[in-house]
Amino acid sequence: MSTIRNEQKMLNFKNNKIKNICFIGLMGSGKSIIGRDLSKIYNVDFVDSDTEIEKELGQPINIIFENHGEKYFRSVEEIICLKILNKDNCIISLGGGSILSLKIRNMIKKNSYSIYLKVKKEIILHRLKNSKKRPLLNNVDKQSVINKIYSERKIFYDDANFIVSNDIDKKDIVLKIKNHINSL
Repeated sequence: MSTIRNEQKMLNFKNNKIKNICFIGLMGSGKSIIGRDLSKIYNVDFVDSDTEIEKELGQPINIIFENHGEKYFRSVEEIICLKILNKDNCIISLGGGSILSLKIRNMIKKNSYSIYLKVKKEIILHRLKNSKKRPLLNNVDKQSVINKIYSERKIFYDDANFIVSNDIDKKDIVLKIKNHINSL
């Protein structure tokens, strides 16, 4: 129990003017899985922007895209992500494309310690090859789309406070991130 208390203190970033930790990266990079695991270790709230969007609109993201289009989705995503990024002492998983918004990028810099989960494109493709929940990858050449998305977003991902490769075992990644957070 005392270990959790000590780690919770390390997550209280108020002295550093940082409110939370957020994960950024391509779809399928493991932001939700790694973020959820870390939130359990530190006993803090975990918030997934995609889940919050689905709750707010009462529909899965692929249906939102299908019914309203990407532009509408991105506008809703921006509103919800800005609200989430104002939270205190939580771990946040941001949708892969949220980083395209200047307002979101500015809010990340202002309030968050950002961690980019970098994954080789081949691994992303393997993880997402059968996914039907990724609207940007439905009925298209997945490799071409992943390459295009990555090239558009790489500059923003590379601006993260901490970049970690998530190509190996999940437990090793969680431990590596935890050790890094504890050293801040």
